[in-house]
Amino acid sequence: MKHIIIGTAGHVDHGKTALIEALTGFAGDDLEEEKRRGITINLSFSNLVNKDTNVAFIDVPGHEKLLKNMIAGAFGFDAAMVVIDANEGVMPQTNEHLEILNLLHVKSIIIALTKSDLVSKEKIEERKKEIKEYFNTFSHLGLKSIVPVSIYEPDSIQNLRDELFSIPIVEKPSNGLFRYYIDRSFSLAGVGTVVTGTVLDGTVKVGEKVFAPELGKEIIVRNLQVHEKDTDIALSSQRTAINLQNAKIALKKGTLLCKKGFIRGFESVDVWIEGISNQRIKHNTKVMLFIGTKQIETKILLYSSEGETNSGFAKLQFDRKVFLVHNEPFIVCSSGRTIGGGRVLNPINDPIKKKIKMSLLEALKNDDFKSSFEILVNTHKRGFGIISSNQRFGLNHDEALKIAREMKDVFVDEKGLVLYPVAIKKELKEKINAIYEKNEYALLSANSLALKIKWASETLLKEVLEDIVKSGKLEFKEGIYKNPNIDVNNIDKVIEEKMHSILQNEGFTPTAPYNIYDELDIDRKMGDDALKRLTKSKKVVRLAHNLFVTTENLSVIMARLREIMKNEGFVDIASFRKFYDMSRKYLVAYLDYLDLYDDVKKDGMKRVII
Repeated sequence: MKHIIIGTAGHVDHGKTALIEALTGFAGDDLEEEKRRGITINLSFSNLVNKDTNVAFIDVPGHEKLLKNMIAGAFGFDAAMVVIDANEGVMPQTNEHLEILNLLHVKSIIIALTKSDLVSKEKIEERKKEIKEYFNTFSHLGLKSIVPVSIYEPDSIQNLRDELFSIPIVEKPSNGLFRYYIDRSFSLAGVGTVVTGTVLDGTVKVGEKVFAPELGKEIIVRNLQVHEKDTDIALSSQRTAINLQNAKIALKKGTLLCKKGFIRGFESVDVWIEGISNQRIKHNTKVMLFIGTKQIETKILLYSSEGETNSGFAKLQFDRKVFLVHNEPFIVCSSGRTIGGGRVLNPINDPIKKKIKMSLLEALKNDDFKSSFEILVNTHKRGFGIISSNQRFGLNHDEALKIAREMKDVFVDEKGLVLYPVAIKKELKEKINAIYEKNEYALLSANSLALKIKWASETLLKEVLEDIVKSGKLEFKEGIYKNPNIDVNNIDKVIEEKMHSILQNEGFTPTAPYNIYDELDIDRKMGDDALKRLTKSKKVVRLAHNLFVTTENLSVIMARLREIMKNEGFVDIASFRKFYDMSRKYLVAYLDYLDLYDDVKKDGMKRVII
């Protein structure tokens, strides 16, 4: 079934409420009655259904509630039905509603020319002409039709229904990730927490976990309802009630629900902003931002050098982290009036110079993602991650990789979802060659190098290492890259000897194995294997996790501990520390090792010879 969400708007007393009742038989929303009925929520306030289409209405209340309700609801609109009194024509509130719908890029607008039975046919034609000319002033609205209608003329009501059912489904840009702003939240006896809202993107299923990023909490979906019916899945553009399991957190209007791990929060975002009704946007002013059903105080910082503008790029600055996505629409209000709005362009706060940022924002505004990628790769020379492409560009990973593959002079790590300028390979080659020049016995893998050079991915390093092999400066043997000029018949033996020598020289406080691996420039697996062989041959003893000591050094300190026990009558951490100023980690490990001797007894925290 096709699901369409239609916002209803119009000037006060132009007959909107009566028209909706004539269309649907629904007189209004009664939340208290809904609560008494249990989980069933009349989510759409009213709706029309035929054999293959469900048209759900979100009604806009009177003028005094314009900002809190019209704007909040408008973010979920697929289309809008705007009522205009055939006698009065376009009025100030009509204009304000259409200005907001224009900012939100609502493409299908049906004008219901109400009370048409009270005016002449000539007047109706005059109104139609006026409205069509009026719509030419809006850059983002699409006028689908103008339908003369009267609640006293059933045929006109049916004509309007037919127009509503014929609204085309417009494919919205989607990255497939669930997003949903709560517009109501309450608890029901025996049911628990119920929230309502519109699925803006993606899907949500019963049994899945949803994430409230502002609260840092995951919650399980116990039940879903769409238009008073239980369902296992709710889709984009569906008004949905979600029953959340054990949601012992403050879920309120404006709270975002999404999937965990895909949306990060920032205290500022970059946007395109424009004023409405000839109002200018002023720099460094505080406004109220409406996005989804969220309201948050915001400071506007214009990127233009002028103090105010009709439209342009700007930074929105918040007093807390806000979780937004690319191309998300917003409205800004000041002193209770709508002054403008726009689109989020860059929801991730990058430390980029202004000149570069302007180029980036221009590309993002035009959905030129290839240019955006190029700018960001050249800015983030040590790797630009497209793992956040869902939030940053509204692209899923496959779409982002497709763009990346078309780019020139870029290395694409498809597994790690990171892009690097090809020129960075030269720097990496120099770093790797320097390691082998300093230590001719270095034995490294791409994995061990990635632990040393943390900004470089293993995939990138492997390609650079292979390039060095082709040049003849390295040789690949048994999974390890080695100096080809060093004749090492038994690599394992060389590593064992070097590791044993380091451990012996470090005495009673040896460093952790991974530090030794770094010092020797060897692969971690190779180092672990060498330690296992040294331990098995009893040249090295493992005292604790990541604590290995040579047998010679262990014998010396065990003999010294026995002297202390004989002279002092016992040994504990305090008496041990008098002779050896080492950390508690080592003191405890050596005392615990004493417990392995048959002639040593543990007495509380002390050890004594028996």
